[in-house]
Amino acid sequence: MKKTLFVFVITLNVLLGQNFEVDKSRIIDLFENLKKFGVNENEGNDRVAYSDFDIQARQYISKKLEQINAEVYTDFAGNLIAIYNPNNSSLNPISFGSHIDAVPNGGHYDGPVGVISAIEVLQTAHYKKINFSHPLELIIFSNEEGGVFGSRALAGKINNETLEVVTVSGYTNREGVNRLGGNSNRIFEEKRKPGDIHAFLEIHIEQGNNLYSKNIDIGIVEGIVGLKWWNVKIEGYSNHAGTTPMNQRKDAMIAAAKFILMVNETVNSFDGTQVGTVGRISAEPGVPNVIPGIVNLSLELRDLSSEKISMIYNKILENTGLIEKETKTSFSFSPIDATGDPALMDQRLINIIKEVSNSFKYSSRTMPSGAGHDAQNMALIAPTAMIFTPSKDGVSHSPKEFTNFDMIKKATDVLLNAIIRIDKIELKN
Repeated sequence: MKKTLFVFVITLNVLLGQNFEVDKSRIIDLFENLKKFGVNENEGNDRVAYSDFDIQARQYISKKLEQINAEVYTDFAGNLIAIYNPNNSSLNPISFGSHIDAVPNGGHYDGPVGVISAIEVLQTAHYKKINFSHPLELIIFSNEEGGVFGSRALAGKINNETLEVVTVSGYTNREGVNRLGGNSNRIFEEKRKPGDIHAFLEIHIEQGNNLYSKNIDIGIVEGIVGLKWWNVKIEGYSNHAGTTPMNQRKDAMIAAAKFILMVNETVNSFDGTQVGTVGRISAEPGVPNVIPGIVNLSLELRDLSSEKISMIYNKILENTGLIEKETKTSFSFSPIDATGDPALMDQRLINIIKEVSNSFKYSSRTMPSGAGHDAQNMALIAPTAMIFTPSKDGVSHSPKEFTNFDMIKKATDVLLNAIIRIDKIELKN
């Protein structure tokens, strides 16, 4: 009798539009335990993709999910998947999740907040016996920080070249996937088709200061910028730094300095919110008494428009030609296969997230995402939405990264109840 009454109350709550709340104490417990896998002496996070810490964290998460009767496995692309389907539904799943890998000496919130929230959604669904028509699928994507690898595999956006990219752990994607329990020989079988997933949602820290500075609870993402990366090689001529006159040098470092300033000026010359960055540089031979003959650096461009990225890149190429003539050096640009196209979020899901936020009286705003995310690739194959939670002072990719647990709990409340509503509707394009 008690069990029947409990199920009736749960069903009535859904029908009346009443909200379920998640358990903040479980969120804290998940966070503190996950943090152990990779925390360093600076309190930063060294859980880079494919590392031992990455493997250990996945083992911990798998055990947690098995406790609520989820079916847990690693797919061929190294994504950790948990299927929660107590009703043995044959419908397409509602998928959600994020990543747990970090940049070296990064923070403990970028990625893990989305995973912890997703786990807590399943825990709440299990312990409160919330009934779903669709299976729920939690996805922990492989190697997000090194090129959103796992989500690109699901979207069919990788190739053999992608598998040979060497990651910060020292392993190629091919080697790393196998370390995680995937199968690089069958990785292309993981490609999913549009319609295979009912909807996809991802929680992530904002990694900016818009929400925190305005004391807003929930960010609702309208679109995710596209980003393109290039390796840039500058070739000059190495010679003795003491005996080569200044007017006879072919100094690759001087060319690099001019290039970096030129990129900044070129990107700023266009109207809009586009950004461009040179974030990595190295010189050869790299000693004080030799003029650098080779400089290698990176170029990254981001915008919501692929066309604008191309326009800016072409202008950079044009301006690079002037630097080549001035410095008597040569430049070459090689695209890096770790990029993504701009992605707009699904307006129907955006509206649901707004409605849920309002029903909790959580403040919210719609906004673009200036960072790339796994949701960017999932939007190619499913109706997709993203929920942002505030980042203290906009700090990210740093040990000082921080989001308080009350804010994480609010975002998780919204995620759970958005999924409940999405479960009840058709989402045909």
